[in-house]
Amino acid sequence: MERLLITDIGLLVVDNHGKDRLQGAEMKRLEVLHDAWLLVEDGRFADFGESEPPRTVLGGFAAEVSAHGGAVLPSFCDSHTHLVYADSREGEFVDKIQGLSYEEIARRGGGILNSAARLHAMSEDDLYSASMFRIDEIIRKGTGAVEIKSGYGLNTADELKMLRVIRRIKETAPLPVVSTFLGAHAVPGGYKKELYVEQVIHEMLPAVAAEGLADYVDVFCDRGFFTPDETRRILEAGMKYGLRGKIHGQELAPSGGVEVAVGCGALSVDHLESMTDDDIRLLQGTDVMPTCLPGTSFFLNMPFAPARKMIDSGLGVAIASDYNPGSTPSGDMKFAVSLACIKMRLLPAEALNTATLNSAYAMGLSHDYGSIARGKVANFFITEHIPSIDYIPYAYTQPIIREVFLRGNRQDVIP
Repeated sequence: MERLLITDIGLLVVDNHGKDRLQGAEMKRLEVLHDAWLLVEDGRFADFGESEPPRTVLGGFAAEVSAHGGAVLPSFCDSHTHLVYADSREGEFVDKIQGLSYEEIARRGGGILNSAARLHAMSEDDLYSASMFRIDEIIRKGTGAVEIKSGYGLNTADELKMLRVIRRIKETAPLPVVSTFLGAHAVPGGYKKELYVEQVIHEMLPAVAAEGLADYVDVFCDRGFFTPDETRRILEAGMKYGLRGKIHGQELAPSGGVEVAVGCGALSVDHLESMTDDDIRLLQGTDVMPTCLPGTSFFLNMPFAPARKMIDSGLGVAIASDYNPGSTPSGDMKFAVSLACIKMRLLPAEALNTATLNSAYAMGLSHDYGSIARGKVANFFITEHIPSIDYIPYAYTQPIIREVFLRGNRQDVIP
């Protein structure tokens, strides 16, 4: 049995409640031990406590690591990314500064269509290498589980290329990777939308399922993209292949995405910048996790999703990075936590829970990830010495993560 003992922990964030998600007032719950220790056995959390470890813990461990008074927290879980892409889009960044909207850029062939054209020209090996660089980046920033979507292919061959790259990442990266098929991300140039929807349902989905390339299916249900009826048809087709739905919804307008998510039993509905009070009522009492993407609102200068109102209404909330080349070229979950506090008025404890346990739930992973609980996979990080957990979102640009562990194994962290 491989054993690892972390000692001299100033602040240790643990989970003694055993829930797979937190909702409403529970979101404020963050149990912090002081002057603590943490035991890992065979890559899973085995025990923890305050003061000195008991003799039963001290006997027979293979390695001891001092936290030097730093904090130990569960790794971030990032449940919404598009980090498999071909190239950056800083030209569109300048367009946005000059006043062009997301939709205007898309109509000019930019946005998703721009990424699709660049991805088409890139080899699978080069795409994999570029994506693994980003995987290393997010690991160094504290992420210990990630969802990656396709959606820059927009034809069967290129969607399969993306999903095969994601499969290679799953097989080689040290963190768990969830794969989501997002063929209905946009309509490629020259296509009638109704014909493209048919292609997604009758050609792409069967091909994806035949190779076992996806864990979930997603649709961009929003103004100018896919209607609620089209979204419902695609999600219902995915269910036939065992693929549960996830939805991009209510980003650009109140578009019916929440209603479809609830009706189809989707795992999450993401974005929600244009969410209504009726949407909040629809989500109450369901298993759907509303997921906010504060980095998108920050980068695009859009309204932020009403996370405060959702929590006050009894809902659970997750946050994710939305790491992608056009609207959020950042996978920094610590910064997303800071934005959740500063711009969405969440308390630090609430924001940390959105980025760990609840975001793990939004990937179907919270039974094993998202908190430091006995029996869960030992993905965690050690910080520099900090005065309190509240300091993490407060110090919004400070690189406080000193060491990262995945399955109890120390990862190389490059400053």
